[in-house]
Amino acid sequence: MSNNAKLTPFSFVILALVGRNGAGPHDIVRMMRERALFWTTSESHYYAEPKRLAKLGYLVAEEQPGRTGKRTHYELTDRGRNALAAWLAQPAAMPRVQNEAAVKLLGADFSDDATVLSSLRGLRAQIDASYRDLEAMGRRASEFPHRIRYLRLLDDLHRRTLDTQRRWLDDVERELGEPTQQDHAGLTDP
Repeated sequence: MSNNAKLTPFSFVILALVGRNGAGPHDIVRMMRERALFWTTSESHYYAEPKRLAKLGYLVAEEQPGRTGKRTHYELTDRGRNALAAWLAQPAAMPRVQNEAAVKLLGADFSDDATVLSSLRGLRAQIDASYRDLEAMGRRASEFPHRIRYLRLLDDLHRRTLDTQRRWLDDVERELGEPTQQDHAGLTDP
C-alpha cells in the first residue's frame, strides 16, 4: 500500500496548513475561514481530519498549554512531509467548483428574474467580507516568512477570483434587471 493510499485531496489541505510551524485545530479552522476561497467544507471536517491523519502517522499530536487549558498542536511527521512532497510533484487537478449562484441561474426558469436577482445580490456582502479577510491575512503574512512568496501568489489568485465574481455579479444584475419577453408573458391578455 502506498503512503498516499488513505489520503484525500482534503488531507493535503490539512497537511499544507499544518506546514512547518505546526497548528492546532482552532488555527486550522481560523485559516480555513479566511481562505475559504480555495477549499470549503464543514468545520467539523477541520477538526476530524487532523485526528485521522495523526492515527495514520502523517501528523503527531501533542498537548500544549493554552489560555484556558491544554490544547492539541499538530506537527508533520516524516511520513506527512514525504506524502506532501510527493503530492506537490503531481500535476494539479482542475479546480472543483460548488457555485450555488450558478445553480440558481440554472434553475431560474422556475422563478422570476426579480426573485433570482434578489437571491444573488446577497453575494455582494460575502464578496466584500472575503476582501476584508484577505486584508487580515495580508497583515499576518509576516508570521510565516518561509511562505511569504506563496501567500502573495495565493492572495493574487483570491483577489482575481473575487474581482471576477464581482464583475460577473454586475453583469447578472444588468441582465436580470432588464425586463424580458418572459417577464411580460403573464401580463398580456390571452
